[in-house]
Amino acid sequence: MLRTKDGKIVDSAGQAVHLRGTCVGGWMNMENFINGYPGSESGIRAVFASELGESKAKFFFDRLLDYFLSEQDIAFQNECGATVVRLPLNYRHFEEDGRPFEYREDGFKRLNQVIEWCEIHGLYVILDMHAAQGCQNCSWHCDNANRRTMLWTHRQFRDRLVELWKEFARRYRGKSIIAGYNLINEPCTGAPFGRLRIQGNPEWDAINSLYRRLVQEIRTIDEEHIIFLEGDRYSRLFSGLEEPFAPNLVYSSHNYTDAGFGPGSYPGKIAGQHWDEEKQEREFAEQEGTIFSRKHEVPLWIGEFGSVFNGAPSEIPDRLRALDDQLSVFARFGAHWTTWTYKDVGVMGWVTVDPDSEYMERIAPILKAKQELFTDFWMKWLPATKAKQMVADLAGHLHGFVDGRDQERQDVERFLIQTALSGYAGNLLQPGMACIFKDISEQRIDAILSAFAFDKCVRNEGLLSVIGKHLQGGES
Repeated sequence: MLRTKDGKIVDSAGQAVHLRGTCVGGWMNMENFINGYPGSESGIRAVFASELGESKAKFFFDRLLDYFLSEQDIAFQNECGATVVRLPLNYRHFEEDGRPFEYREDGFKRLNQVIEWCEIHGLYVILDMHAAQGCQNCSWHCDNANRRTMLWTHRQFRDRLVELWKEFARRYRGKSIIAGYNLINEPCTGAPFGRLRIQGNPEWDAINSLYRRLVQEIRTIDEEHIIFLEGDRYSRLFSGLEEPFAPNLVYSSHNYTDAGFGPGSYPGKIAGQHWDEEKQEREFAEQEGTIFSRKHEVPLWIGEFGSVFNGAPSEIPDRLRALDDQLSVFARFGAHWTTWTYKDVGVMGWVTVDPDSEYMERIAPILKAKQELFTDFWMKWLPATKAKQMVADLAGHLHGFVDGRDQERQDVERFLIQTALSGYAGNLLQPGMACIFKDISEQRIDAILSAFAFDKCVRNEGLLSVIGKHLQGGES
């Protein structure tokens, strides 16, 4: 059983353990850019059920998840030198909105199988609530289909989150392969209706009170496991968090950088600034999560970070150099880390679905439409499309009518693009995605989805070389 001691994570013998590995996004919390579909997980599942029928749709998604993460994947991560895997979870796999406080055994059965594989292959597990009831932020990655954030304003959603974590605690207390519980991924208290002022203040009372309540309730059942707490505003802001208020707390920041995204050479000028290893170290040292962990002498875990590889092929070496330097910085600060993400359709995964597979061939029109409509709006390193520019122009026009003290132009543009393109346009593409699989047999669907199986995926050798160097170079 892991615990914290003197600012470190240690095992039962008191030996320091450094958690290094990856996150398996796209599995029990599916994401559009990872799995290739448009819109939200709950949205695409509902459209598939409507177009294919509930039974066939269930078969489709069950088989997708079966292939997405198998024992081979867990064994491979261990072989690479990883010590931990972070498993992002969507509450909908464990509780239905129409039946709150009742828990789905099929979801726990799937999760338990992977935990067993991790135990066999010696890989610690962090359970991460990536999509909470009511949505903890207004982005796609918490399965937010309407950009409304209600966790912070509706008591029942918070009650359900607390009770679900208590259910996890009941089931996994005493299980030492579980490194701990990551209570809420990327909380954002300041955007209840999708309005986000980048320079605005988070609702610190809201996040502090929920964190304290969650920890206290979990501790009535499970006194041992580490609990991981993230900063506000997508795990970036920590200045208003309460100081550590219980034993065995680890704090987590997410550290995506312009150097990892581009476009631009590295070292070199990216997004108007010169990026090199010195710049990365300076940025990391000045981040609120780093300052918080040092001030309070608590371990720091970088829950997400990474470079992207779907931009200009000529820039892939730049993204790898940036990641290499970033990992060197983490090592100098003694930070634990998990990359985002393990497997996807060709953006930033350790392994990717073969671009020549039938799955990729069938969804190619959807991927093209997503690119043209800029539905994966966060991919700012890609060339601007006509749709993006049209909405950006509208944002500029709209901003002329609002109080600039309340909403900066960049905020208006970002959220209009997110709402109109990622949200609405993405939803419009979902029936087209479902119809690709409508008139084929379950047997054929199974064969197509096997493209996600480990032995059919393509290894990102450049990324694995960089990651492997830092996995093998640290403490166990």
